[in-house]
Amino acid sequence: MNKPWASRSLTVVACVTVFVALLYPNVLRRVSVGSFARIPIEAAFIILLLIVLPRRPRITVASILGVLLGWLVVEKSLDMGFFRTLARPFDPVLDWSLFGDAYNFVNETYGGLAAWAAIIGAILLGLSAPAFVTWAMLRVSAFLTRHRRRSAVAASGIAAAWMLTFALGVQLTAEVPLAARTSATYAWDRIWQAREGIKNEAEFAAEVNVDPYRDVPADQLLTGLRGKDFVLTFIESYGRNAVEAPEFAESTGAVLTDGDNRLKAAGFAARSGWLTSPTFGGSSWLAHSTLLSGLWINNQSRYRNLNASQRLTLTKAFKTANWDTVAMMPGNSRPWPESVFYGYNRVWDSRNLGYQGPKFGWASMPDQYTLTRFNELEYKKPGRQPMMVEMPLLSTHTPWAPIPSSIPWEQVGDGSVYTAQAAAATSKADIWSSGKKVRKEYGKSVVYTLSTLIDWIQRYGDDNLVLVFVGDHQPSSVVSGENASHDVPITIVAKDPAVLDRIDSWGWTESLKPATTAPVWPMSDFRDKFLTAYGPDGAQ
Repeated sequence: MNKPWASRSLTVVACVTVFVALLYPNVLRRVSVGSFARIPIEAAFIILLLIVLPRRPRITVASILGVLLGWLVVEKSLDMGFFRTLARPFDPVLDWSLFGDAYNFVNETYGGLAAWAAIIGAILLGLSAPAFVTWAMLRVSAFLTRHRRRSAVAASGIAAAWMLTFALGVQLTAEVPLAARTSATYAWDRIWQAREGIKNEAEFAAEVNVDPYRDVPADQLLTGLRGKDFVLTFIESYGRNAVEAPEFAESTGAVLTDGDNRLKAAGFAARSGWLTSPTFGGSSWLAHSTLLSGLWINNQSRYRNLNASQRLTLTKAFKTANWDTVAMMPGNSRPWPESVFYGYNRVWDSRNLGYQGPKFGWASMPDQYTLTRFNELEYKKPGRQPMMVEMPLLSTHTPWAPIPSSIPWEQVGDGSVYTAQAAAATSKADIWSSGKKVRKEYGKSVVYTLSTLIDWIQRYGDDNLVLVFVGDHQPSSVVSGENASHDVPITIVAKDPAVLDRIDSWGWTESLKPATTAPVWPMSDFRDKFLTAYGPDGAQ
């Protein structure tokens, strides 16, 4: 007695599943009732196709359509996460390697249980969505063939309604037209994206070999910095919003203004501008490689190809010109083969920096500890040669909990002093219960890192220090909001006026804080501009 009712219920579930899959959006904010109150033109084509096919071809075609539509649901779900964190869609050709980094991030930030839960959830989504949509498509196919005539009428009605609303431009909202072609357009975009990705890879293979500085003699490189120590500091997630967004501008501005005064009193001066990062919300290594190589490295394929090339990086340029090259990499917990490509003589990381304190979110150690160890291991060693150093500072890394507090430098020790700080901090779960709390903690982390770095320059910087601090990318959308730019601040600090005189033509702001109107360059432009400014003709 219940069988007809159960059968009809399953058919309704199948029809709703196919309908939802056809209209499923790929941006989280578009998941609403309105997004599904639309007319999908694909439904008319699917109905007509399935009712004209014989049984066996129909089953085959319905199965293929189900798998493809289910995969589109998976890919759109991935898009939601990528848009939320990296402000771009998932790339089905190039982004698979990022899942390993995602696992490491979750594991190091939230623990192994959360990381395995994320893996299991991703696998279940990847398998269940295509399987469930395929089941639904097969059941809908069987239903349509039992009612061919009415199905044909329904398909004609859907097509007519779609064409009428499309022609009239009927919209539910400014972004959502009533006539939907969501799945067809999305599938075409992904095919085009894959094609462009393959084409881009071929173009980059030629581009990487065009290098105007490759054959410059060692005695013609970086002549304007002879005898100086060059420290390149990437500040994690230090973006334009940290300086200009209303909820951060006051606190960040106060730190930078106070820093200007303190550094001026210590004999230092600064120039600041803007760079446009190739990434957003994460994938910091793409920004690092872009700035150091002078090439636009905005995906993992380009990154791999760059590392297989002989491109002259800034690090290699300094090494060729007889600087000692050092990488301080507090976030690295495993071997870093890329260091050979970049040209580092030594690499210090979380395995050999001797930190004995607690983790602070993703960061393995507070920035103040990293700078303290830099003093002890490299900067304050007597009789050393001039050095070039890359040193990311990571206390501004998501999830911005817990955040360390500054302590007297002489108390840093092996880092165990931070145990009480971490134990008393607000939990990640509480902070991430609301976007407002997350943004507040992000702002606090930027204040901590900037204050610590400025204090280090004032206390320990000598006459030969030339320090660049630059953001790698904007923070994720939960902090930056929708449609934020990819711009990040960049600042050069030096005590020798001749160093900053060489970049007068850049038009940068005479402050730690870049003016809104300061020049904005692609991050890939920095290498060549820097090598030119500090080459033999740079002072002219």
